[in-house]
Amino acid sequence: MAVTRYPMTVEGERSLREELANLKGVERPKVIAAIAEAREHGDLKENAEYHAAREQQGFIEGRIQEIEARLSLSQVIDISKIENNGRVIFGSTVTVINVETDETAQYRIVGQDQADIKARLISVSSPLARGLIGKEVGDLAKVETPNGLVEYEIDAVSYE
Repeated sequence: MAVTRYPMTVEGERSLREELANLKGVERPKVIAAIAEAREHGDLKENAEYHAAREQQGFIEGRIQEIEARLSLSQVIDISKIENNGRVIFGSTVTVINVETDETAQYRIVGQDQADIKARLISVSSPLARGLIGKEVGDLAKVETPNGLVEYEIDAVSYE
């Protein structure tokens, strides 16, 4: 059975590694201390602080496992080391023009962990990214949106 690799930018990997270090080095010890302190208060059945700390511990441990699994299956792509041939690829920043409204927008295609539409970072698996990948400057991309089909012209592509 083939292992599925998840594309990730250098920044996305760095961000996950920083979160992992914080969870292991700061948050985990803090919650372990909170559990120990709550245990000292006696009866654990009615100890809300203990139960809250245990719940927080479960969340932290789950997130650590999730990040470690994601990193082990990631394929880090450093877009700055790829020659820009004007083609939209994972990690590239794309400037598009809505053909109908003439509105211009710029998006960077990133892994799903890094996606943040407010910051104009779109997941490689999003309908917009799937419609843009493989296109070149000057090409038209038709993207199915909840509001119907939208046509974009690729205005610029950068590999930063």
